[in-house]
Amino acid sequence: MNRDEKIYVAGHRGLVGSAIVRRLSAGGYANIVTRSHAELDLTRQSDVERFFENERPSIIFLAAAKVGGIGANSAYPAQFIYQNMSIALNVIEAARRIGVKKLLNLGSSCIYPKMAPQPLREEYLLTGLLEPTNEAYAVAKIAAIKLCRYYNEEYGTNFLSLMPTNLYGPGDNYDLSGSHVLPALIRKFHEAKTSGGPVRLWGDGSPLREFLHADDLADAAVFVFENIEAGEIGEILNVGTGEDLSIRDLAGLVARIVGYEGEVLWDSSKPNGTPRKLLDVSRLHALGWKHKIDLAQGIAATYQSYKMGYPNK
Repeated sequence: MNRDEKIYVAGHRGLVGSAIVRRLSAGGYANIVTRSHAELDLTRQSDVERFFENERPSIIFLAAAKVGGIGANSAYPAQFIYQNMSIALNVIEAARRIGVKKLLNLGSSCIYPKMAPQPLREEYLLTGLLEPTNEAYAVAKIAAIKLCRYYNEEYGTNFLSLMPTNLYGPGDNYDLSGSHVLPALIRKFHEAKTSGGPVRLWGDGSPLREFLHADDLADAAVFVFENIEAGEIGEILNVGTGEDLSIRDLAGLVARIVGYEGEVLWDSSKPNGTPRKLLDVSRLHALGWKHKIDLAQGIAATYQSYKMGYPNK
């Protein structure tokens, strides 16, 4: 792959986008284009089209999204579906218009049905009802997947969709009103350690979840970008570790890493979300990629970055 290709990373300040920029830079890619939300609002079609016409990138990593945990998804479903669908529609169509060589659309494992068999295989998409607490977000992400697929079929584009599992890492969102479970646990246990407990957590701790470090996802994304074409993977490709643990066990792991020894209270009146969400990553493994970062080591490093005041603390 030509290291001088102009690459646009949408969402470069987020957890995923920042990791992709780090990985591309480490791989010798020097012509990376980014824009902050203040510089380019991806929900505004005319602005996106103007940017693409002016910059004309060859490669696109679509990592921009409005994301959040159960609470945020439940409280703001209209914002989640509108913003995420707008971003996908505008970026993917603008990419088609200028004839980009390749686009990688970063999705989410929440696209799969709530009660789908485990582990989740790519062909389970749209075979059952979605988890109600994040349905709006999932519908928007499914629309982006279908847009890439049908553009490939109708226009001959090379647009790929990667579906990562739950992510964590430096630069995550630690705002408790909108964060995902792992960064929320890091913040809650850290604050309880410094100011006293107990730590109160949603649900009963029984749901099983899989976690992938953002740097591993970035490595997988660049691997696919460099080695795989859309026709080789079909509609979507799962990206994960193939390993899961319960939220209760995750809380215990975070508590040990943070050094919290106080009480943990579970509020079973709050929703658990999907009972289990583990990706089948056999197709990605067969293509030659596997994750490298151990969960405990990754959480420990993420906690250190949190304490240092990494962006979005």
